[in-house]
Amino acid sequence: MTGSQAAEVAIHDAILAGWTGRDRAAVEKHVEEMAAVGVPRPASVPVFYRCSASRLNTAGEIQVVGEDSSGEVEFVLIQTHGNLWVGTGSDQTDRKVESYGITVSKQMCDKPMAAELWSYADLAPHWDELILRAWAVTGGKRELYQQSAVSAMMTPTALIREYTGTDRLPEATAMFSGTLPAIGGLRPAQRFEFELEDPVLSRTLRHGYDIRTLPIAG
Repeated sequence: MTGSQAAEVAIHDAILAGWTGRDRAAVEKHVEEMAAVGVPRPASVPVFYRCSASRLNTAGEIQVVGEDSSGEVEFVLIQTHGNLWVGTGSDQTDRKVESYGITVSKQMCDKPMAAELWSYADLAPHWDELILRAWAVTGGKRELYQQSAVSAMMTPTALIREYTGTDRLPEATAMFSGTLPAIGGLRPAQRFEFELEDPVLSRTLRHGYDIRTLPIAG
């Protein structure tokens, strides 16, 4: 959280939103494209997957099984201490598992987040000006992986209403926003770095993590 004092944030429920683009025709086209390469069509658009809250962390390194996972930058909504806060995180996902079980794939990897949060009330007046970016680092080469204003995705209020039917997330809940297209396509990396920039208030949330690959022994 921002402010003069740090605060512990307990998360009891984690939601991973998907297919959250504001251009619904473009979303439908992408659903069809993904279905053509074996990724099952979502049960709804948008869709809200669940994963264990223990998967959320601020670690500088995560461990994954095999070579098939990749990160994706998202904004994160957190309802805690009676207020709605905004952070940024990476929905690291096993792409091989995703082709036959998206919900299971979401549970396969940790979801690293930046340690700081901003009050949504401070962002609401200029929300669409915020920018998400991510970089993939492999062999020491850092390449821009994703970049877009958050205006490409549903607003926080729209996401919350779609999920809860109300204007408020339950206390101790975190919701990842869904993500942006990857520049050059989805691919694994040795390190993933990401940020949420607020150009109006001249500040940025940043985080990065190394990806340690564990062998598949059987």
